[in-house]
Amino acid sequence: MPSIAEQRREQLGGAASVLVRQRRDHPQLGRVLERLAATEGGAQDAVLNRIARLVFPHAFAEEAVLWPAVRKRLPDGEALTVRIEQEHQEVNELWAALERTAHDDPRRRSLLDRLVRVLQEDVRDEEVVLLPRLQAVLDAAALRRLGVAWELVRRTAPTRPHPVVARRPPGNALAALPLTVLDRTRDHLDGWGRGEGRVAGPSRAASRALGSVAGRIEQLPPLRRGETASTRSGRTEAEGGS
Repeated sequence: MPSIAEQRREQLGGAASVLVRQRRDHPQLGRVLERLAATEGGAQDAVLNRIARLVFPHAFAEEAVLWPAVRKRLPDGEALTVRIEQEHQEVNELWAALERTAHDDPRRRSLLDRLVRVLQEDVRDEEVVLLPRLQAVLDAAALRRLGVAWELVRRTAPTRPHPVVARRPPGNALAALPLTVLDRTRDHLDGWGRGEGRVAGPSRAASRALGSVAGRIEQLPPLRRGETASTRSGRTEAEGGS
């Protein structure tokens, strides 16, 4: 099968198809990644925030809805999805490292460069290898049903990196509700914290506190169930929250 980037919407199962929904996010990511290289300081943080809100819900929906279908329908689905899950795990860990790295730290540029490369590789692997294989074994109706489920999960998924949580059910499914509530609350607090008014300082402090709570939740054993050895995080509890 040709890459899903080269096919018409009708070939991919129509507007509601999971293939169309997946492809829709990829050009947006490419444009924001181009902007990242030209920014620094607070402007760079704003671009990274935009990337996070796009990447992490997208990946969570893949891991919760799409990759289980790949493993069920393709004889080599396990190997195909492990590769993508490894890329997702590396993105999570690079992001967590960036959050611990100051803007003037010389290591920051190499972290950013590696993050961009892994995200670009992830898009290519999905568009060229994995999703065309799924397309070959599912009809348009099945692709649309997957698309509806994928979209529902994406709209209610965590928006930040959580490298300790399993990349597979049941761990990621158990993590979804508490981490989504914490992440999306922090998104609002961070928006208020970027201002200069009286609420800015308390908003930033509250966001940091919720980040610590998220870090502790990540460590709960049920949320780490289902992961494979190749995507198991090496982070320790002492390294803090997400």
